[in-house]
Amino acid sequence: MSANGQNRHARTTRIARKLAVAGTGAAVLALPLIGATGASAATPAATKTAATAATTYPDNLDGWIRESMDIMAQHGIPGSYDSIHRNIMRESSGNPLAINNWDINAVNGTPSKGLLQVIAPTFQAYHVEGTSWDPYDPVANITAACNYAADRYGSIDNVFGAY
Repeated sequence: MSANGQNRHARTTRIARKLAVAGTGAAVLALPLIGATGASAATPAATKTAATAATTYPDNLDGWIRESMDIMAQHGIPGSYDSIHRNIMRESSGNPLAINNWDINAVNGTPSKGLLQVIAPTFQAYHVEGTSWDPYDPVANITAACNYAADRYGSIDNVFGAY
């Protein structure tokens, strides 16, 4: 028994119950701090494993857009799924290997490439860390193009024509 007449187990259980009412996340984080033991205690290894589980994306247009949006969110680059999809369909019809060999960029020796038809200097200038340096890589192409659109137009959401 503690000095105030309650045993430690009862006091700990009541605190954990109150935290659980406040939110499961708070209870999980607080349990190790109040000396919880046994199966109900959150273990750092279990928490870390759950938090670092890798998200997998399908290898298709939907997956590429979603993966790019997750990277964009990490870097503060704005853009919505619908706007990215709309611009991809206009620029390349969803073909990650698309190349424009007839416009002024191509005539000048720098053809537009990939899903969002990015020229090499733009791709290099707006490349986002953590993505491939290959302009034909769908995720790298989307992310760099959205980074460029954010810088130039505020967001890919504001792009309704060739850019």
